[in-house]
Amino acid sequence: MQKQIACTGIKPTGIPHLGNYLGAIKPALELTKNFEARYFIADYHALNSNKDPISLKQNTYEVAATWLACGLDPERSLVYRQSQVPETFDLAIMLMAFTSKGLMNRAHAYKAMVQANIENDRDADDGVNMGLFTYPVLMAADILLFDTDVVPVGFDQAQHLEMTADIAQSFNRNYGKELIKVPKPYFSETTRTVIGLDGRKMSKSYNNTIPMFLEPKKLRKTIMKIVTNSQTVQEPKDPEQCNIFAIYKLFATNDQIESLRTRYISGGMGWGDAKQELFELINTTLTPFREKYKNLMENKSQIDDILDHGSAKARILAGKKINFLKKNIGVL
Repeated sequence: MQKQIACTGIKPTGIPHLGNYLGAIKPALELTKNFEARYFIADYHALNSNKDPISLKQNTYEVAATWLACGLDPERSLVYRQSQVPETFDLAIMLMAFTSKGLMNRAHAYKAMVQANIENDRDADDGVNMGLFTYPVLMAADILLFDTDVVPVGFDQAQHLEMTADIAQSFNRNYGKELIKVPKPYFSETTRTVIGLDGRKMSKSYNNTIPMFLEPKKLRKTIMKIVTNSQTVQEPKDPEQCNIFAIYKLFATNDQIESLRTRYISGGMGWGDAKQELFELINTTLTPFREKYKNLMENKSQIDDILDHGSAKARILAGKKINFLKKNIGVL
């Protein structure tokens, strides 16, 4: 029985943090055990916000090295650069003919930018390029090109996949048959939100992240910045109201969680001790990833070879889909 297909894009925006790892990378890697994976570096998507060629190229290497270091196996999964599969953009043009402007108007990223402009007395579309406005169409093309069954997404990204389904259904209705498979979202229930240093969702926009590949000393220093209350060492503490414990649970075994929970409730443990426990656990988890990441970044030709090889394989699959669609829509 043929495995179902999972697809996701990774936008190169710098070295990922623990929130990215727990909320996106780890769940997506778990999917590769039971699905055929199509995972790509979304470099054209990144172009909307990063137009510096040196930075964009470096970010592409960093995000590719991160996924490979964390366990993405290019021998078992298709790993490629979006920009190296031009069939994606053939499909995007086709899909635009079936995408209403009204649908694009409702995209969260576009609406947020318009709202910010209005609040700051600027023209509603100030700074909005067509890449950002049509972002959902290109994203739909990324997904639909490979007859994707499931897409691993965070709950805050569900709208993108809903739009992809809307576009695919509109396309299929016009031709009276399913030419494009309509994908479904895949949510990881255990990692809905990863807490940052200040208790809010871990995000670069909040400057509250823990970068993945910090050297141990810097990692420990960062973890020691996690915000806590003013309880003394002797006082019992509520683990469920603690930012440290919230992060700890995402890395620890059940036995480790219960052991630390007991220390919280019993008293006699200071916040520094709890942070040290978290540091040791995270450092143990990340050390093999850090070493592999460093090796890849020192030998970028390895990354190029993997992405070039994967992109060539992706083009073969994509070419078959595009030819099939061209014949059915009357342009071939």
